[in-house]
Amino acid sequence: MSANLDTLIPNANQIRKEAALKEAEKAEEYARLAAAAEDEKRALIERLSKPSGKTEEEKIQLAASIIQRAVRNGLTEVQVYRFPNTLCTDKGRAINQQEAGWEKTLTGIPKEIFQLWTDYLKPRGYRISYQIIDFPGGMPGDIGVTISWGD
Repeated sequence: MSANLDTLIPNANQIRKEAALKEAEKAEEYARLAAAAEDEKRALIERLSKPSGKTEEEKIQLAASIIQRAVRNGLTEVQVYRFPNTLCTDKGRAINQQEAGWEKTLTGIPKEIFQLWTDYLKPRGYRISYQIIDFPGGMPGDIGVTISWGD
């Protein structure tokens, strides 16, 4: 019975070792997934921090289609872009504080959107707004870009 009992009920030390190995495997998998997600986020930020590569005509066409779709849906404003605050040279501080010259902190595609608005939309009466739209951990997070045309 003693030999049979050892196979039925393993030694507590052995069980602890097996549990520790399982926990280590889980921790290793979590770390691998977190590293992959961080790499993906870094790659996205890198891509967004560079010019889009679109021609002026392509940018105008894209803006026109977004605005027309919003109008068809009865809207007077539309969020056209959302981006991480790391695409601002000050991580969105000037936008959050509504400081004059905040637009100088923009880089990459967010800067392109502002320039498109300045060159083509502003003269036609459109307004633009850049604002922090979430505060993870109480700190400024993503920034939303809204184009509006209503009163």
